[in-house]
Amino acid sequence: MELFMLERESVKQGTKVTFVLPGTDPGAVSVVGDFNDWTPGAHPFRPRKDGSRAVAAVLPAGQTTAFRYLAEGGHWFDDESADHHDGQNGHIRT
Repeated sequence: MELFMLERESVKQGTKVTFVLPGTDPGAVSVVGDFNDWTPGAHPFRPRKDGSRAVAAVLPAGQTTAFRYLAEGGHWFDDESADHHDGQNGHIRT
């Protein structure tokens, strides 16, 4: 079974986080959170060669950022690989 995944890479501007979803649902999905003012569609997932989908964002180093995923039809869901969940959002530490 494929799982969600968060890839982290240090870059000059902070931490590049790549959000990865298994390629099971063909509908549009975007990642929304503190880093993009919770704007749907600002960071849409794109297909990868391995069948998964991914989107990257550079987040400030040394901070915790809240995020969730938003799929077509207004369906919100969480990333099980987040560093922390507060009952509403997932959080990632950079």
